[in-house]
Amino acid sequence: MIIFFHLLNDRSGSPTVLRSTMDALDASEQGLLFVGSQGRGVLEEAGVPARRYWYRRSRYRLITLFTFFASQMALYRALSKATDIPSDAVVFVNTLLPFAAMLWGRRTGRRVIVHVHEVSITPGPLRRFLTSCAGRSADLLLYVSNDHRARLPIEGPPALIVPNPVGAALVARADGHAPRQDRQQFRILMLASLRGYKGINEFMVLAEELQKRTDISFDLVLNAEADDAAAFARRHSDAANVSIHPRTDDPAKFYSDADLVLNLSRVDEWIETFGLTLIEAMTFGLPVIAPPVGGPVEIVTHGIDGYCIDSRNSEALREAVLKLADDPETYDAMALSARKRAQDFSFEAYAATLRAALNTLGEK
Repeated sequence: MIIFFHLLNDRSGSPTVLRSTMDALDASEQGLLFVGSQGRGVLEEAGVPARRYWYRRSRYRLITLFTFFASQMALYRALSKATDIPSDAVVFVNTLLPFAAMLWGRRTGRRVIVHVHEVSITPGPLRRFLTSCAGRSADLLLYVSNDHRARLPIEGPPALIVPNPVGAALVARADGHAPRQDRQQFRILMLASLRGYKGINEFMVLAEELQKRTDISFDLVLNAEADDAAAFARRHSDAANVSIHPRTDDPAKFYSDADLVLNLSRVDEWIETFGLTLIEAMTFGLPVIAPPVGGPVEIVTHGIDGYCIDSRNSEALREAVLKLADDPETYDAMALSARKRAQDFSFEAYAATLRAALNTLGEK
């Protein structure tokens, strides 16, 4: 049996990856999920029996920190009282946050895998505490990229690089998709959180600089509620060539309509450890523009399947966009390379790597 632990059950970030992990390890047949959030989310769709433990988030960081530690006390207590968890179960901890599961797994002699997704945890004492728990408890650490491991090294356990996969459902939607079929508009897409460090202002500046190009349009999908997305749109009411959308459960729809996908995270404020939207876009045969640091440079080869450009360099961004929009030969070559590169991040490859890791643990 594999016991999975996660703190939040929403529809963004690591919960989606955990869903793929549970699918890859056939957890619906012999698995158990402990999740600390309220309401429904992507993890409910995995078909794995779930148990909830208490957790509350607050708009105030200090209160959230208090409830976080209280939630881990509740989780440790629940695990200690559980009588139906086999002694040979594997404890799979998704993110560093459910530290109680690590400590319980180590105390009871169970094998512990920690899937690290974070790159920056604040405050510093919390980061040191969580990484210490992982270092002392884990039998194996999983990172999403070499850059990720270098930025958050944890001494002690062996580490394995396991890039995030593209979900099978999205791959099915991408099969047979052929971009740029007699389109009158060159559509540029970015999916990002409503945070300045994610490059949303740079995206709007780029759109403004290309307003005279009526054959180029922009779509911005914000990881935000409809009211917040609408408020952002009102602040940019003069951006006639930009369509702003709230959080979506169907990113494939936007990839299908796009010609180019951007990730404009500011390299001086936020380093992407991976870049899932990049490989999702490439699965649809879309070239991408990504930051020139962090995990994206392990995905995108500059000038082959996209460009790696600092979002602060507005001139380079504009030139790259116009090159792809106005040079069909370059675009078609990059689109072909992007689709080929995306095959390296298949669900099958991810599943095989995880199973091999479990087999290694089983040999201990």
